[in-house]
Amino acid sequence: MVKRTRSRIVKFTGTVALCCAVIVLLTFPTFLGQPNAYVQVFSIVDFSPLKDHDALSVPRNTRPFFSLEKHTYTSDGLLIVNPNGPHPIFELMRDAKASWNAKLSRASKTLEEAITEYRRRYKRAPPLGFDKWWEYVVKYDVQLPDEYDEIYHDLEPYWGLDPADLAKSVEELATWDDIFTVEKTSSNSGLVIVNATVPESNRVLRDRIEAIIDLTKDFGSDLPPMRIQLSPRDDPRMHTDWRIRDMALSAARQGTTIPQSRLPPITEGGWIQACPPNSPARLNPPVLPPLDGSNPMLSNMTVPKSFIVSHRTAMDPCYHPEILISHGQFLSHRQGPLPHHTLVPLFSHCGTLLHHDIRPPIPYGWTSGNDSEALGDVPWSEKVDERLDWRGSPTGMYASPETLWMHAHRQRLVKLTSTIEGNTSVLCVPLDASSPVGEPLQLRMARVNPAWMDVAFSGKPLACEENAGTCKLMEEMFEFRRVQGRKEEGRYKFILDVDGNGWSGRFKRLVTSNALILKASVYPEWCVYTSRIAEWVHYVPIQVTYADLYDVVAFFRNHDEAAAKIASAGKEWSQRFWRKEDMSAYLYRLLLEYARVMSVDRESMSYSG
Repeated sequence: MVKRTRSRIVKFTGTVALCCAVIVLLTFPTFLGQPNAYVQVFSIVDFSPLKDHDALSVPRNTRPFFSLEKHTYTSDGLLIVNPNGPHPIFELMRDAKASWNAKLSRASKTLEEAITEYRRRYKRAPPLGFDKWWEYVVKYDVQLPDEYDEIYHDLEPYWGLDPADLAKSVEELATWDDIFTVEKTSSNSGLVIVNATVPESNRVLRDRIEAIIDLTKDFGSDLPPMRIQLSPRDDPRMHTDWRIRDMALSAARQGTTIPQSRLPPITEGGWIQACPPNSPARLNPPVLPPLDGSNPMLSNMTVPKSFIVSHRTAMDPCYHPEILISHGQFLSHRQGPLPHHTLVPLFSHCGTLLHHDIRPPIPYGWTSGNDSEALGDVPWSEKVDERLDWRGSPTGMYASPETLWMHAHRQRLVKLTSTIEGNTSVLCVPLDASSPVGEPLQLRMARVNPAWMDVAFSGKPLACEENAGTCKLMEEMFEFRRVQGRKEEGRYKFILDVDGNGWSGRFKRLVTSNALILKASVYPEWCVYTSRIAEWVHYVPIQVTYADLYDVVAFFRNHDEAAAKIASAGKEWSQRFWRKEDMSAYLYRLLLEYARVMSVDRESMSYSG
């Protein structure tokens, strides 16, 4: 049975190769006037595995007899494919690697260099205690000591607000549900939980907060006094009003503050209130899809082809409004809730670009990477399954007759990759970057999905309304398989990671497993989708709509060495850049910055060395 299946797949890929060759010939009819043109074109378009070819190397024995054209890079974080250009992934990998190497080479090596770079980036002095933080960085060999822009993104708006108002907001948070109040009260103490609106019996949530506090054990006594509020929930809680954020940032740039009494009142709700007036989400708001699961807006997104250049930018719903109708984080609230009436400094496990939650590093799901068996970590050469692997529960939003759960990110993924109806368009895969990618092919889902995808829900339906029959409907719509063990997971070369109810706690383990990780998310984290990691070097970014999913899988199934390099680089990055010491260094600097911005005398909380 296995041999018969493989035979069918070989026939399928051979058909794809022939079709690709014909397409390139039709796209470039001038080839027909060149000697041996058909042989040359056919040789560069092949969906069979390329075991002996380095997809990142300079093209072999080639001098193109046509001029390749450039792709278009857009301000919203995407590359728009030009069929007359090379396959974009060659270009994306090359440029990302060069950018990452340059970043490593220019990293500060002394305290003086770090201070100079800090002032250049943020136009102010570092926070008080920066020298002690630098000692920690040096002691534990923390890499990229300048790359903490996510802290700036999280805290910069608060520089434009009155610290007295911020303190009142923090006190108000203490009465909210599911809040832990954490304090440092004296110079010799560390951070401790002093209050919680979570039942004492709920150890899961308490353990999450204690794990964060535990990251401060080596430097807690060096922190200034502070009081912070932490949410243990998976999801963010602070929806932003763009006008308020813009006013705060403007005041911060001018070195002034705005009292809360001068902030505009909140009169309109919705996710798009977090977006600039001239953004696509404001100019052309997305229409909520019907309850039946059909989504006309997403079905028209396959042309033109595109790939992610900047993952953080590409996950911004203001510039990609389709995200608002394709992810459970947003669909759970339909058009969206009312924004908060001010900016409130709440520490949360994650946030989207429409929220202003402060994001500390989260130890949940962290692994040292030393236990290969537990990670499913086997050598690339022993990973025998080239289908894309994903298993998970149907989380992401609550399923009921009144909710849009069929459009949530996990449900769409399983439906897309398991259907045998219709077609999908896939770009041809040239051998190297010297050849045009051409127009995409229309391939039958009945052939592609069984050959390329191994995606399914595991366990049983959950987060669904049993009495209304939604759980039964979910069970009828989707196949539920047994939970996948680490050893079984280790057989796959390609693994997809997607969000659940919030950010995914799997990424650390997966990126350490020596597999090529494809990642779709709307939650920028402290070290993922930021300046501390490089897409196309350590992992492969995927759009939330999955519009690029089949093109990415097709490319790496046929460029095995390129896939292996990213998998290996991802594992090395995890072990060098995502240690507990790296999380502690990030939290250390975040807390120093937080203590300063919350102080009524911010100048005295700045480092003067």
